[in-house]
Amino acid sequence: MGSTGTTTVIDAARRALGPVGVTLPVSFTTPLSIDLQREAVGRLERVGYQAVWTNEVIGGKDALVQLAVLLSATERLAFGTSIANIWARQPQTMHGAAAVLAQAHPGRFVLGLGVGHPQQAADVGQEFGSPLATMRDYVERMAAPTQPPAPDVAVPRIIAANGPKMLALAGEIADGALPAVQPPEFTAQARQVLGPDKLLVVGLSVVPDSDRDRARAIARERVSAGLGQPSYAAGLARLGYSDQDIAEVSDRLVDAIIAHGDPAAIAAKVREHLAAGADHVALLSQVGTDFSVGVDQLAWLAPALAGVDTSG
Repeated sequence: MGSTGTTTVIDAARRALGPVGVTLPVSFTTPLSIDLQREAVGRLERVGYQAVWTNEVIGGKDALVQLAVLLSATERLAFGTSIANIWARQPQTMHGAAAVLAQAHPGRFVLGLGVGHPQQAADVGQEFGSPLATMRDYVERMAAPTQPPAPDVAVPRIIAANGPKMLALAGEIADGALPAVQPPEFTAQARQVLGPDKLLVVGLSVVPDSDRDRARAIARERVSAGLGQPSYAAGLARLGYSDQDIAEVSDRLVDAIIAHGDPAAIAAKVREHLAAGADHVALLSQVGTDFSVGVDQLAWLAPALAGVDTSG
């Protein structure tokens, strides 16, 4: 059965995720002890988060195996992939693995899919092709018959989408979308494209630091790195940010994209995205942040985020 696209499945995912969750800190150079991850998700559950997300590239770790371990190590946390990379496994295998997780841990798993990058396709001997056509074909093939068949359970399914065309595709063939590192104006547009009945999860990059000037300087470096991608800069221009904002990486631009500063400042940015139409905001630590330091930071933010909503 897999993703049904029904309101029931999406409403259940909204309840399970709650308004705010966290993404486990990411390193692309250092393998991470699964025992340390178990301890981390137990701590995140105890400080009050409802949901934890994890990434996937090609090799090194399998996000679905990782979450099988972490789901078993916790009692209530919902988990999601942000994202499960489509080049990491065949579509029928993706569907089957996700269905087993959903069956084993009812209501606690959301499958986020992403088309990744051309080099990732090349790494597994595949042609990247058109991102839209590739994603559509992959999702269609997830439903292909297999022997044995996958468990007949509903799996909430969302697609990474940072542009209007992928957002529209996500609204058509999945239960929702997962844009990341975008300002609240993009969240509002995403909600408009998806309509009210789809799940909208937003990845919000955070720089937790009680020194706001230092936090903004780090945030500016992160935005500058992203602007090296012409498509990212073009998307911000479409949202109304000026050539000067983009060229100078203005305070206005940095403050819109990255939540930085003390817990109250970060909670305020979460509320902006929720008010703009997000169902759930997943906090993203800087890539390369030491895992334990990143978890400490997320725990520091937890009290300010408890009970956060659009009116708080």
